[in-house]
Amino acid sequence: MFKIVPTVCLLLCLCAGAASAAERKPLLLEGKKTLYQRVVTHPGARLTDGPAENAQVLQDSVKTFSVFYVFDRRDGFLEVGPSSSSASGWVRENEATEWPQAMTLLFAERSGRMPVFFFKDLESLETLCADDDLKARLQGLEKRLADARAGGDLPEDMPLLASEPSDVEGAVSASRFYLMPIKRMSAPFEGTKFLEVASIDPGSGADRDKKPGTERGEGERKGGDGQPSTGIAFVIDTTISMKPYIDESLKVIRAAFDDIEKQKLDAEAGFAVIAFRSSTQGRPEVEYTTRKVCDFTTLKNRKTLEDALSGVREAAVSTHDYDEDSMAGVKAAVDELDWSGYDAKIIVLITDAGPLRPGDPLALTRMAPPEMRDYAKAENIWLTACHILTPAGKADHDYAAKAYRELTRTSDKASSYMPIRAPDQKSGAESFRRTAAQLAASLAGVVRHTAADAGKRTQTAGRDPDPEEEARRIGENIGYAARLDFLGKQRGNRAPSVVNAWVADMDLARLADGNYLPTVETAVLLTKNQLSDLQRTLQIIVDNAERTKKTDSRDFFQSVLSASAQTARDPAAFSAQPGRNLQESGVLGEFLDGLPYKSDIMLLREEDWYRMSVGEQTAFINRLKSRISRYEEYDKDASGWESFGAENSGDWVCRIPLSILP
Repeated sequence: MFKIVPTVCLLLCLCAGAASAAERKPLLLEGKKTLYQRVVTHPGARLTDGPAENAQVLQDSVKTFSVFYVFDRRDGFLEVGPSSSSASGWVRENEATEWPQAMTLLFAERSGRMPVFFFKDLESLETLCADDDLKARLQGLEKRLADARAGGDLPEDMPLLASEPSDVEGAVSASRFYLMPIKRMSAPFEGTKFLEVASIDPGSGADRDKKPGTERGEGERKGGDGQPSTGIAFVIDTTISMKPYIDESLKVIRAAFDDIEKQKLDAEAGFAVIAFRSSTQGRPEVEYTTRKVCDFTTLKNRKTLEDALSGVREAAVSTHDYDEDSMAGVKAAVDELDWSGYDAKIIVLITDAGPLRPGDPLALTRMAPPEMRDYAKAENIWLTACHILTPAGKADHDYAAKAYRELTRTSDKASSYMPIRAPDQKSGAESFRRTAAQLAASLAGVVRHTAADAGKRTQTAGRDPDPEEEARRIGENIGYAARLDFLGKQRGNRAPSVVNAWVADMDLARLADGNYLPTVETAVLLTKNQLSDLQRTLQIIVDNAERTKKTDSRDFFQSVLSASAQTARDPAAFSAQPGRNLQESGVLGEFLDGLPYKSDIMLLREEDWYRMSVGEQTAFINRLKSRISRYEEYDKDASGWESFGAENSGDWVCRIPLSILP
């Protein structure tokens, strides 16, 4: 007995110790009961077996932007682990950034806004914005910043740590991967948020260069030295009602070629044409849903384009709906045209009808306008839409206008949508000709500008602008943003490197005039596996609801909202428990509370859901289906993901815009 008891006690102690180790949990966020502290690693971070300089190295180079839970803090080191169940080693505190949720910022396109300033502290930013002469203070800061850059480091008495590159320097390229994790938020002024962020650019080290795929459209540049090359694709509705506008569209393309020839810029511009109609199911006489009329053609082989244009004609029969499959036309332009070598990539959609409604079983693509916009944006393609308002489509005008504003949206209050009034065929065709010609001239003008022109910011639209004036503004805005992106790529512009700074999410110069123009966009850093888990979970939720005819149920709404909140807050925990209902667990409020931004679904309250009509709930479900379809496209496109040395494709990462998350 005396020999057995110690053995039993030892076994019990070992079991208790193992259970204790297994039950170990990360540190909680301050004031939270279920949310854990997390960090994201910087390039070059190392994992060791203890909190000391001489500790054994377990991993010499941790994958850049790895997200870890924090289990302990000691002597300038963090004990971390990839899951909330156990720690795997220690990293230096200065090699990681606190990250209470999975949100990161992206610089918004540089069209009409000033560069983002990174302030040393919140007080400096608040003091500036409270100044009665904000605009003069900003101009003074910009001048001091330019002088300091010319001379070296920033003066110590300046309230700034860094700045986004200036207009003359060009933008941080949209294709460059950087991370701006949001740490805290303050909102002392209405209409704008102040955000505490870090800014991390992984540089061009070995792990950065191991990219899963290349950007579609990469290739030998078509432009000359110092000149951006421009590819403009016209996506034209060729249904019966569009006959007069088809003819005018072709004239506009020919006129744009003539202009390029006069300017002797034949090497820098190419034009392509995609035609679209609608579904051929049950109505084969429609002939096609989309057709590539001509791939990008330059002045040197203009005859190829002319021959292709001569065969473009309107359909012989009506389609199944007044709305047409314009989303299929846009997707065909993104997928089927050879964008390689073009710096500025632009799609001009021309139609007199709205897109097929989300949920239409005959729509070739299952993506709605917001998701299609994101699809094109992922390939650095700018979208604009010419919507011809004919009397026949009066009942469709409001729907179509809303859809195309979403498709071409550049900020919360701005888009590249152009309505063209056509009270009768003759005046409509003439108005379209003038407007489209102005747009084409402005877009083609991108190739006539170099770095010397990159100092004057573009303007936003006024109230009810003249169509030609709006076309000019849209063309110049797109061209300006494209030039800054081109300059940024040429110069290899990087995001500023700061450990801790405060930024405003609205353009400070516009705030001085009482306007709100976003300087940043919000995204969520997800791995391929995490996005796949989200896509699969949402599909199951929708399928179950539709199968049981309970799309209006409490469980359906709570399941979607739970998936949304968990993805924004902690994607790793969501992947571990994708079916977890936060409302039933009593922690939904904790997950949502304190998030700096919320998706449209996270903003819905349960009572809002119950107040919706059947039609509104159906529209909600169709939006979900569209987003699920977009996630599938993300998964297919390797060029949108960064590996940072990870061999398993499931660990590749991407910044998914919050606007297309549930």
